[in-house]
Amino acid sequence: MNLFNETVSKAGRPVRAIASVRKRRDFVTLGIALAATLLFIATASSVLPVAMRALQGTSAGPDVALTNALLLNVALILLGWQRYKALNSELEVTRMSEEEARRLSEIDDLTGCLNRRSFAEALGELLLSGKSEDRAFAAIAIDLDNFKQVNDLNGHAAGDLVLRTAAKRIRSLLPDGSSLARLGGDEFVCVVPYHPSSPERIDHLATRMVEQFAMPVINDGVVLEVTISIGVASSNLLEVGTEDESGEDAAQNLMHKADIAMYHAKKQGKNRFYWFEPNMESELRFRNELEAGIRRGIQNGEFVPYYEQQVDLETGDVVGFEMLARWESPELGMVGPDIFIPIAEEMGVIAELSEGLIERAFEDAREWHPDITLSVNISPVQMRDPWFAQKLLKLLVKHRFPPNRLDIEITETCLHENIGMVRSMITSLRNQGVKVSLDDFGTGYSSLSQLRSLPFDQLKIDRSFISELKNEDQSDKLVDAIVSMGDGLKMPITAEGIEDEKVLNALKRWGKMRGQGYFYGKPEPASAVTKRLAAAGRLASSNPEGVVDITEAMPGDRDGEDKKTGSGKAAG
Repeated sequence: MNLFNETVSKAGRPVRAIASVRKRRDFVTLGIALAATLLFIATASSVLPVAMRALQGTSAGPDVALTNALLLNVALILLGWQRYKALNSELEVTRMSEEEARRLSEIDDLTGCLNRRSFAEALGELLLSGKSEDRAFAAIAIDLDNFKQVNDLNGHAAGDLVLRTAAKRIRSLLPDGSSLARLGGDEFVCVVPYHPSSPERIDHLATRMVEQFAMPVINDGVVLEVTISIGVASSNLLEVGTEDESGEDAAQNLMHKADIAMYHAKKQGKNRFYWFEPNMESELRFRNELEAGIRRGIQNGEFVPYYEQQVDLETGDVVGFEMLARWESPELGMVGPDIFIPIAEEMGVIAELSEGLIERAFEDAREWHPDITLSVNISPVQMRDPWFAQKLLKLLVKHRFPPNRLDIEITETCLHENIGMVRSMITSLRNQGVKVSLDDFGTGYSSLSQLRSLPFDQLKIDRSFISELKNEDQSDKLVDAIVSMGDGLKMPITAEGIEDEKVLNALKRWGKMRGQGYFYGKPEPASAVTKRLAAAGRLASSNPEGVVDITEAMPGDRDGEDKKTGSGKAAG
């Protein structure tokens, strides 16, 4: 069975119904013409012989009434025939228009593939027929990797070229009896028949597809690099034809499983294929539950700040805290940021989540001694928001928190996305007194020219280098190079990941710097931090003179005269 022909034949049924009605009308017109023809023959048999004899001069002319009747019959015959031809012509035009409308409703105009609706309907009937014929079908879900980037950088014309090329390449690899559809955007799906005992045929086909897409697409001399992620699901997993699953339900189910496998391929690094396995569905269901839980948690205030001490390595005094996010989920318990932060970024809710945590952190830190700083990590997603700096400054004013006590930490990956915007944000924040640190330094390949051009206040050495200090040798040289670079750029250093005394002693060799890590204690909630600082006499209430004028703490220009940008007092 050919999926395309089957779909076309079904879509053509309304056309045939309309044609049948119009043909009946044509037959009426033709009947009139035939009746006129019969009358013409009957009349002509009387009129024409008399007319011929009259021309020969052997007889009088024919009867006038019969002659008029003959002429009328001729006129009716010509009129009927012309009308019949006109109606047939009209019917053909209508048929062609309806055929084109049907084609547009069933076929993707850009690629010539089936669309989602027609494919699902045809696939359902194919699955039902295949069950009785003891054959299997593989649904292959195909998604172009980084297609949005191709569109954004090269324009939609280039994107259309990539889609047409994709359809052409896929179609060239499909065996007989297969069919291809474009579901929308950069998503394709094809169905391929195979014998249940030979799934390796599908493996070979998917491998060839991945290899085929490794070849670049050329658009006006520009090389477009596109790869694909593939998910495969077999109809052997379905119970087609049962009361619980009709053919159309089975088609949707099969496409859904292939889509899950494709999503898994993307998560594993893209440019590869995976067969659907039941545990993938469980993972996806858990992912969906996490997404719903994150949205609910933001609304219910389930995300809370925890704080990790930052210590002066020379004196051992607490000089600051880094705010870390934790999710106190009623269903899942305490969830770490390594699980929910990437998902929140993909969902597009990281800004809302982060801003809520920052507001709570401002309120917590107002109780601390005014010389204790607060460090906050900023997601690369937030750094793409051109209004981020303004939003943060509004929060500082709203909570009356001195900006000179705030340290914003951004990662090196932010520098490679839009360095112009990052420079503008950093400058705007520093002009208002906020400090900006480069986090996880050494892992993102920042160049020296970038560090010199961007006005950072300090560098944070990534924990992966610090934790290796216990092994000495190579890591000593790396840390020494980073510290020397910081000295040359006049940037203070903070070392992350201090786990034991051996690492601490190794770091002390490089002189004055901050450090943090589990050697000083694990991250704590605000209540535990308050108790710790109260015991050490380091709360704001212990230092009433620590009240700071927020207008003095928010200079308009660090290099020039301070500018008043607000009013009121903020407890330190």
